[in-house]
Amino acid sequence: MTAVPILEANGAHMPALGLGTSRMRGADCAKAVETAFAVGFRHLDTAVMYGNEVEVGEGWRASGVARADAFVTTKVLPNDIGEGDLQRSASGSLQRLKLDYVDMLLIHWPNTAIPLAQSIKALCEVKSRGMTKNIGVANFTMRMLREAVRLAGEHGAKIACNQCEYHPRFDQTPLLNVCRENGVAFVSYYPLAQGRYFDDATLTAIAEAHGRSVTQVMLRWHMQQPGVAAIPKSASRAHLRDNISIFDFTLSEPEMKAISALARPGSRMVSPGFAPRWDDQGAGY
Repeated sequence: MTAVPILEANGAHMPALGLGTSRMRGADCAKAVETAFAVGFRHLDTAVMYGNEVEVGEGWRASGVARADAFVTTKVLPNDIGEGDLQRSASGSLQRLKLDYVDMLLIHWPNTAIPLAQSIKALCEVKSRGMTKNIGVANFTMRMLREAVRLAGEHGAKIACNQCEYHPRFDQTPLLNVCRENGVAFVSYYPLAQGRYFDDATLTAIAEAHGRSVTQVMLRWHMQQPGVAAIPKSASRAHLRDNISIFDFTLSEPEMKAISALARPGSRMVSPGFAPRWDDQGAGY
């Protein structure tokens, strides 16, 4: 069974490769989680927004993997990140997952209507209660992340990760640098860009050179970047095995640079109406 490297970030010990569960539902979700554990995954990512915390918990329990060996992340809805609401959301997540604690609790999206100081204070309180081992954010801009790090420090806590969209077509170098400056892990969602670039000539050539799939090359590109984790989504055993079988080959420096050079402006895929003003738009609150 493949051993996934552990990424250490501000006290968190997170498997660098995890299973994303966005849009997974019902029995199929529970089965995907159980299968992921069977092939070697130990990092699960869910959220209140996904509506599948119950099934994620069921899948983990069916796997027979010990709680101490599973790393579970969940996230709070943007309208529930105020004082009191965030604590209640965390409690509800634990009840649905049937866990005493999660390994990582994230603010899923920033909300300009709720002061960040209030949200971070509540997040730190949840950690102090033992409801989560680590805290973090998702979809935070550079300015927001710096402010979250500062605010958490005022409460004696540290932000462990920022979960954001990232794939070879979408350059996140400035935000990555801010994460690294602050010891924060960058957790990539949509790391495979939903398969939109599987026919790219550069990726295909590199995959053929290594006798690997384009999927494996894209995930390996993530894994070789300092401080970066990735949470690809897959439900089939074959794809899950393919995704996790990436730690027995290495991309050369020229290959890494060639993949990074695929980035193009306007390649962001996720930007709902409640998203913040992104860095490339002149980030603000």
